[in-house]
Amino acid sequence: MPRTPKDDMKASARHSGVRRAFVASLTGTALEWYDFAVYSAAAALVFGDLFFPSEDPLTGTLLAFSTYAVGYVSRPLGGFVFGRLGDVIGRKKVLMATLVLIGVATFLIGVLPAYSTVGVAAPIALVVLRFAQGVGVGGEWGGAVLLSSEFGDPRRRGFYASAAQVGPPAGNLLANGVLAALGALLTEAQFESWGWRVAFLLSGVLVAFGLWVRAKLEETPVFKAMEAEHSRPEAPIREVFATQPRALLAAILCRVGPDVLYAMFTVFVLTYATNELGMSRGSALAAVLIGSTLQVFLMPLAGALSDRVNRRLLSGCAALAAAVWPFLFFPMIGGGSWLPLAAGVVVGLVIHCCLYGPQAAFIAEQFSPRLRYTGSSLAYTLAGIIGGAIAPLLFTSLLSAYGTWVPLAAYIALASAVSLAGIFLGRDPEAAVHEDTALAAPKARSTADATPTNP
Repeated sequence: MPRTPKDDMKASARHSGVRRAFVASLTGTALEWYDFAVYSAAAALVFGDLFFPSEDPLTGTLLAFSTYAVGYVSRPLGGFVFGRLGDVIGRKKVLMATLVLIGVATFLIGVLPAYSTVGVAAPIALVVLRFAQGVGVGGEWGGAVLLSSEFGDPRRRGFYASAAQVGPPAGNLLANGVLAALGALLTEAQFESWGWRVAFLLSGVLVAFGLWVRAKLEETPVFKAMEAEHSRPEAPIREVFATQPRALLAAILCRVGPDVLYAMFTVFVLTYATNELGMSRGSALAAVLIGSTLQVFLMPLAGALSDRVNRRLLSGCAALAAAVWPFLFFPMIGGGSWLPLAAGVVVGLVIHCCLYGPQAAFIAEQFSPRLRYTGSSLAYTLAGIIGGAIAPLLFTSLLSAYGTWVPLAAYIALASAVSLAGIFLGRDPEAAVHEDTALAAPKARSTADATPTNP
């Protein structure tokens, strides 16, 4: 049958909805990761002295990275609570709540007094607020992935789901950009006294913008179809563990390598470059800034590429590259020059794109639609504990114990091998595409039957 103007209007509305979902997923996740990343950078640069004063700078940094880890350890709570709610009450409502939670926590860190003012209450309050940040991020990621991917064509899930994957580099770019600008405009004393707080206080404005974007969006078509069929789960957490253990294990394992790799090339590299190579804070931040800028564009490209080639094959090749690159990176930057450092960070983050870009789609595809928010959130957050949470701590401890980069590179290689195991256990996209298509089919038939025809 020839297309009618009504068909064109429907197609235009559908495409508009997909675009809005992509933007809402990207912007909201980027804002939440801005909050998370500005904390990570501050932990590497100033929190050791301000909240954990010690005669040994390495000890202060180690304690600051301990609070960094709290943000990962608390993520499973967000995954359990918000993941379950996302499958029961809907994606949109949960994503509004997570954005508010992490934004308020970040703003409060910006007004938190230092150890010199209130003593031990300062690091305690910092840990509590970092815990709240982690809970928010733990509930955010799974919903952001579904927000964009469930509006789009399931055969292009790699591209649409990558909107959530752009969030970390975009947020990291924004956070490091703000910190770099403050570092350039202020003296060292001004930055450590009050300048770093400005980056945290900006969170209030950014979160208000994110809420405005998400408030204009409808619920995803997949969740609407589940509501129409009354197929929403009553106990999604129990169902995931009981019926989809292999999917959960595969999704958890595949996450470990990218988390460790990202912690090296966006967080610990700042400490290594300044403390071990004697480079300035601004130089180290600039290297990360360049890599993060490229990731914003490369992440959706990697997701789109995974729709055209086998997603598991692409991820597996990237995991192998991640295992090898650190053994080349550290000797390359040993001279303390900025250009090799910037080039090494860029290559590391490009490899991370090829792992992380397709990963949102890969993880979502492991679970059936009715358990997808819960399963994805649990996998993402539980993997964070054994991946990103302890990575900076282990990097710092290994460097302190052995005084060489070799154990650091070996650690990244081991984490990449764990991801390879998860990729091997996971299923291909075709099964998930069939599930989403079958779920939407009854609704499409019902709509067609209800549409009056001209005699």
